[in-house]
Amino acid sequence: MQIELDVHTHTIASGHAFSSMQEMVQEAARKGLKLLGITEHTPGIPGTCDPIYFRNLHVVPRLMYGVELMLGAEINILDTQGNIDFSEEYMQMLDLRIAGIHSLCYKQGTAEENTQGMIRAISNPYIQIISHPGDGTAQLLFEPIVKAAKEHHTLLEINNSSLRPTRGKVKAQPNNLAILRLCKQYQVPVILGSDAHISFDVATYDYALNLVHETEFPEELIMNTSVDRFKSYLKLSGK
Repeated sequence: MQIELDVHTHTIASGHAFSSMQEMVQEAARKGLKLLGITEHTPGIPGTCDPIYFRNLHVVPRLMYGVELMLGAEINILDTQGNIDFSEEYMQMLDLRIAGIHSLCYKQGTAEENTQGMIRAISNPYIQIISHPGDGTAQLLFEPIVKAAKEHHTLLEINNSSLRPTRGKVKAQPNNLAILRLCKQYQVPVILGSDAHISFDVATYDYALNLVHETEFPEELIMNTSVDRFKSYLKLSGK
């Protein structure tokens, strides 16, 4: 499978990652990527950058070392109402907007309540990708989430980092298998995310691809294989 993009990565600006922006892009170039997304954490995660960081993204070239760069944020879904920790003013400054549930700043509910909160985030017109919905942080019902993702053209991520055994996320593998099977059933595209917090992990999808192979998931529904298809699906500028 030819991989052209990775759009969920973090730099030292997120506070708990270990490579600079240039190091991340250089690694993307070394691996032959056409597009790299850098999506720093928003304020709900301790130690991340101040919002002024996002206000100044306009100074960064969007082409480095032959790799197109998209700069955005991984925004926190805070509760079962789908509230997020980033204002519309700042979201308008971003090239890419990912939203996800993180245990450090999420107020839990029942599976049904958590699911409704995620669906509200999926339906938010600014949100383009849902990060690691299958990592087990919140109990979710995946069929309505997959259907909502299809309706709103929001991509669900198969997150490689959460599948690493060292993360101890025991529900990640069965949950992501369930998501892939439902997306295959309903013909819903997915995106693989490295969630790289160091340059060496850019476009590392080994665990995610094992699940792709196990489910015989159609390559044409994996958005990482074509920058043009990725941009077209999300109605991004330049396509």
